[in-house]
Amino acid sequence: MDNDVLSVINEATPGFSKGQRKIARYIVQNYDKAAFMTAGKLGKAAGVSESTVVRFAADLGYGGYPEMKRALQELIKNRLTTVQRIEVSKEIMEHGDILNTVLTSDAEKIRYTLEEIDPAQFNAAVKTIVEAKRIFVIGLRSSAYLAGFLGFYLNFIFNDVRVIKQSAASEIYEQIQHIGPEDALIAISFPRYSRRTITAMQFAQGMGAKIIGITDSASSLVARNADIKLYARSEMLSFLDSLVAPLSLINALVVAAADYSGTDLEEKFTRLEKMWAEYEVYEKRE
Repeated sequence: MDNDVLSVINEATPGFSKGQRKIARYIVQNYDKAAFMTAGKLGKAAGVSESTVVRFAADLGYGGYPEMKRALQELIKNRLTTVQRIEVSKEIMEHGDILNTVLTSDAEKIRYTLEEIDPAQFNAAVKTIVEAKRIFVIGLRSSAYLAGFLGFYLNFIFNDVRVIKQSAASEIYEQIQHIGPEDALIAISFPRYSRRTITAMQFAQGMGAKIIGITDSASSLVARNADIKLYARSEMLSFLDSLVAPLSLINALVVAAADYSGTDLEEKFTRLEKMWAEYEVYEKRE
């Protein structure tokens, strides 16, 4: 469905029954909480039966309640403040077993990412990285750690990898001012999306560079500004976003790029090991 769920509800409101109006009113006023409720919980909160909620989702044109719930979650990704996230997380987290809840959720995100990833887009990203003259990587806020990890390992494979440092907007442009048609920019951003990342993508695209976007969904501003789009699940957990699936995707990207490039990694790391030993980079094993 093209419209967001609130628009769909608005358009359908005139034809709603009394029970459906109760559900619609609750969702419109509490969509942040409704996005994480089971059909039973939503029905109780709205004062209707669970079966009425399930029929409500179907009448709106969704394939079922889970599909409507995902649409609500998509809607709120970039809308909630940190304070609202903490409040909403009370609906998600099982306080008695947070460890199990979080780890199980992370495992599911990796599984969903594997099921939903487009192999053609993944292969196109690998080819673009390998063939690029220079590789620029940008990820700001929490995504900076993903960008740093990706840049760190790509640097072992390729000769010119540049991770854009977090700084004032003007300084970000200065770091990519010479980007061109032979270069690739890998942009990483997850809700809440970084405005500076988006504008950097637009600048690089204007300079003719190939843009690879790593983000959470097709509706993301990163996806809209990328030539190649890689999606990884990253739903929120309390005040933070899970970056487990994005990191797993980045791992696969690095391994595939190394394999596709034909780089003699053994020779490179043999040289590095000598350097690390000489400068005592790592603790020696007794």
